[in-house]
Amino acid sequence: MVLKVFSDKVSLGKAAAEHASAAIRSAIQDHGQARVIAATAASQFEFLDTLTKAGNIDWQRVELFHLDEYIGLPVTHPGSFRKMLLEQLVQKTGITKYHLLDGDADPAEVVSRVGAAVASAPVDVAFVGIGENGHLAFNDPPADFETTEPYLIVNLDEACRRQQVGEAWFADISQVPTRAISMSVLQNLKSKEILAVVPDSRKAQAVKACFEGEVSPMLPASILRNHPNTTIYLDKNSAALLSAALQTSA
Repeated sequence: MVLKVFSDKVSLGKAAAEHASAAIRSAIQDHGQARVIAATAASQFEFLDTLTKAGNIDWQRVELFHLDEYIGLPVTHPGSFRKMLLEQLVQKTGITKYHLLDGDADPAEVVSRVGAAVASAPVDVAFVGIGENGHLAFNDPPADFETTEPYLIVNLDEACRRQQVGEAWFADISQVPTRAISMSVLQNLKSKEILAVVPDSRKAQAVKACFEGEVSPMLPASILRNHPNTTIYLDKNSAALLSAALQTSA
């Protein structure tokens, strides 16, 4: 695992996007396509915006997978992750091969269908975030580190749901769905490369816990430390609580 710290979220997003675009181009050059997983949330805006403007990417050769989505939330809702994925990535690039997690459909059918698609071949690169409670995708603590299922139906904890209110996607916690579809922890780790984009001071405590504490299901994103090719992109705010040694190494 490599930690990189930047002065602000804009420079973080630019550097992460340059890394991501290089990974996509490399995969296309090596085997004719790039299979990509993308997170969608407020923390990903600058990164995704810069990535969509990258040159020399044949987006028609990119196959895109969705990381997580609320159950029962229509795609028209501002907090819908598939709405964000469509607006922030698909429509800007013209990607034609993508697999959305339909929160309005039968969750078991979606989990089975999209799970089979993502498991059908290796994923080249995953773009993820880390939640305020340390979650990876919607795998809240205690996360399941054992299941080999590609996607899961999960219950969202209160901290996770309050984060969504704090990001202004919902007016109050009663409006936030209590269940979601999430890519599993092990499916994330099957990606050949992982880029975690984690700006803002509200993530500082989770960053410290995940990268200085034990690797534990109670800190789901801590598992990224066990992946052989992961880069964590932080800004000075999200890295603020890290030890001096870790900040210096970054």
